[in-house]
Amino acid sequence: MATNINDAFEGFLADKVRTLKSRSDIAKSSKDNLVKEIAKFPDDGIFPTLHPSLSIDYGSFSRKTKIQPLDDIDLMIILHGQSCTYLTYADRTEITVHDNAASLKSMRNDYSEILNSRKVINKFKDYLWNVSSYEKADIKRNQEAVTLNLKSYEWVYDIVPCFVANDGYGSDFYLIPDGNGNWKKTDPRIDKNRTVTINAAQKISVLDVIRLFKYWTNRPTMPTMKSYFLENLILNYYNSGKTSDQFIDLEFRDLLNFISTQVHYDLNDPKGFQGNINHLTYDERSKISAKAQEDYQKAVDARSFESAGKTSDCFRKWGEIFGSDFPIYS
Repeated sequence: MATNINDAFEGFLADKVRTLKSRSDIAKSSKDNLVKEIAKFPDDGIFPTLHPSLSIDYGSFSRKTKIQPLDDIDLMIILHGQSCTYLTYADRTEITVHDNAASLKSMRNDYSEILNSRKVINKFKDYLWNVSSYEKADIKRNQEAVTLNLKSYEWVYDIVPCFVANDGYGSDFYLIPDGNGNWKKTDPRIDKNRTVTINAAQKISVLDVIRLFKYWTNRPTMPTMKSYFLENLILNYYNSGKTSDQFIDLEFRDLLNFISTQVHYDLNDPKGFQGNINHLTYDERSKISAKAQEDYQKAVDARSFESAGKTSDCFRKWGEIFGSDFPIYS
C-alpha cells in the first residue's frame, strides 16, 4: 500500500521486481564455489584443458537486469585452445583440432578434425555429475549449454563451454556452442559495458526500467519478448540521444509508445555477431504492439489522473498495466 505513485513504483520494484539482494549475494557466492569445483576437474587428458582465466559471467544476472524469481545464472567456462584454429562461414564457425590437442581430439566429428560442440557439452555433463553439492546435470534444450540443478537453492546454472579467439587485428572474443554442433561468436563484455555506460548517462535507473519491462512482458497478456532483445530495444532508446525524466512512471509510459512501433522492426546485435535478434513472428509483433499501445494509453490516463489529484484512479490504471501485485492506494 502507498499514498503516492513514486512510492508505489519503488515498493513494487523492491518487493516484486528486483531480485532480492540477499539471494543475489548467496548466488554470487554459490557461483564462485561452482567455478572452484570445476577448476578441480582432473587434468586426465579426457576432460578439456581449462584456460587460466577459467570463467566469465554473462547474461542478465551479470548485467544486473534479472528480475524475480532468480531462477537461472549463466556462466561461461573457458577452455584452453591448444593451438586450435577456427574458420567462420555465413552460418557457423568451425574449430579445427590438430593432433597435438590431446584432450580435444576425442570430441571431433567422426573422420574429421572439426570439433563438435555437442560432444564438448556432453563431456561437461559427464564431469558435472561428480560435483557432490549439485543435484542434476542435463543438456539444455537449445543444445548450447549444460543446465545444472542445485540441491540447496532455487536457481539453476546454464554452463557454456567456450574458447577465446582472436580476429587477427588485436581484438579477442569468445566462441560458444551454436546448438548445431558447431560454434558461434560472442563477447559478453561488450553487452555489460554498454549497459553500464548507458545506465550511468541517465537520470533514471535504466536497469529498473528494463526490469519493469521484463515483468510486463512476462505477464500472460501478450507473447513474451526474449530478454536480450528487450534489453537492447530499451538500451537503443536511451543511446539515441534521449535524456530520461527522473520519474520512472513517465519513462515507462514513453517507452511503451516506443516499443509499440519498434517491435515491428529487426534489431541487429550490438556486438556485431548475431545479426537480427528480433525473432518474433509477425503475429507476435502485432500482438505485443497492440498491448503496448493499449497500456500506453492507460499510462497516459494514469498521469492525467495524478495531475488532477485523482490518485486512486491513477493507481487503478497502473494496476491494470501490471496486475494485482502493483500496490494499492491507501
